[in-house]
This record gives sequence, structure tokens and C-alpha cells, in this order.
Amino acid sequence: MLQAILLFLLAGLAEIGGGYLIWLWLREGKSNYLGLLGGAALALYGIIATWQSFPSFGRVYAAYGGIFIVLSVLWGWGVDKKTPDFYDWIGAAICLIGVGIMLWAPRN
Repeated sequence: MLQAILLFLLAGLAEIGGGYLIWLWLREGKSNYLGLLGGAALALYGIIATWQSFPSFGRVYAAYGGIFIVLSVLWGWGVDKKTPDFYDWIGAAICLIGVGIMLWAPRN
């Protein structure tokens, strides 16, 4: 399970970081190189997701979605300096509960 969590975190950093670089390029007029790096990071995100050992594409992406939400809140806090409020943290916690249910539910 530790490997799955590490891969989710790595994928999240690639996706959020890539999206952020493209945001800087298109919305804030930064260098074209940031756009290229962002595109490469987003492609890497798609590759990282395939490294998960879960057999179901839908389950992997659904569980990753909850991790993505939490990482986005943390990214906004750390990089954009937008402090999450009480409701951001409650929403993030609910997402993590959902991820836990998806990943660790007893299945046949």
C-alpha cells in the first residue's frame, strides 16, 4: 500500500506542477519553456498512473482524484500562499476517507 500512496503523490506532483507551469505560461505570460515543461510533466503524470498495481483504471483514477484534491489544497497553501480555511480541510478529509474506502475495502 505504501507504494500505491507514493505513486499517487508522485502523480499528483506531476499533474499539479505541470498544470501550474502551463498556468504561469498562459495566464501570467511567463516563458514558453514553462509551457513545454508543464506539458512534459502532464505526460509524465499519465505514465506514472500506469505504474499502479490495481487492475482497474477507473478505481485508480477515482482514488487518485481524492489525493489530487488534498494535494491541490496543499499546493495552493504552499505555492500560492492561499491559506486553506476550515471547509477546505473538511472537504479534503472527506476525500481522504473516500480514498481509504476505495483502496482498502475488502473485495473478493
